[in-house]
Amino acid sequence: MIKKRRIVSVFTTLFLGIGLMISGGCTQESVQTGSKTYNLKVKDVLGVSGVVTFVETSPTVTTINITLTGAPAGTHPAALYSNSVVEGGTAKLILKPVDETGKSSTEVTDITYSELIAFDGSVKVLKSDTELGTVLAQGDIGGNELTNTKKSYNLTTQGNSGVAGTALFEKRVNGNTLVTISLTGTIAGDIYPASINLGSMATVGGGPVVATLQMVDGITGKSYTNIKALNSDVAIMYNNWMAYDGYVNIYQSSVLTGPVICHGNIGAN
Repeated sequence: MIKKRRIVSVFTTLFLGIGLMISGGCTQESVQTGSKTYNLKVKDVLGVSGVVTFVETSPTVTTINITLTGAPAGTHPAALYSNSVVEGGTAKLILKPVDETGKSSTEVTDITYSELIAFDGSVKVLKSDTELGTVLAQGDIGGNELTNTKKSYNLTTQGNSGVAGTALFEKRVNGNTLVTISLTGTIAGDIYPASINLGSMATVGGGPVVATLQMVDGITGKSYTNIKALNSDVAIMYNNWMAYDGYVNIYQSSVLTGPVICHGNIGAN
């Protein structure tokens, strides 16, 4: 009887151990965590860069970690903003400042990880509490993250302006479009209006403006515009642009009716 009781005891212990391991494994696997990292690029202070990482610590808690390199001494305010970097927006969530080690960690409970990963926003790190207009680093997050889907169109010189370049259309995760104009031959100190027009370059009399782009800086030859809708407020996505009957105009004067100095067909044209 003693041997039999010992055998029963051993088997009971064995099954209990297996049950505990299975139970522990299920509990551990039931918490699905995620992590997403976005780049923070230099803005007003050269040499600064970094990343912001969203970590799903639990179903109700997301930890936002910022790491900067090349930042000046001191602590630096940080926040989550609405809209993309090129649009600008208001601060929606104040994060803990980046400290002397270049790091910041903030636990968030009023917005979920899934909502953050789809958020139409950006993150900015500012120089100091007294220099809020100076941005150390910034980057698009959530739905504004750029995908690898893009299309570049040539912009050819019109007349004797000597200005030429490209119009790059890039698709965001949310389907919106970042349009980057890159020109050569521009003059420092000047600014150049830009637009997307209906029709092709061969349109008699020129097609109407359907989307006004940000003016091109004569120093850098660059312009960045985030497009969610046409000037008429009709929503338009990246895939629509790929089939659009349109062209890009760059103008010499400060109005969209001035002489065109370079242009190029886009989409279906």
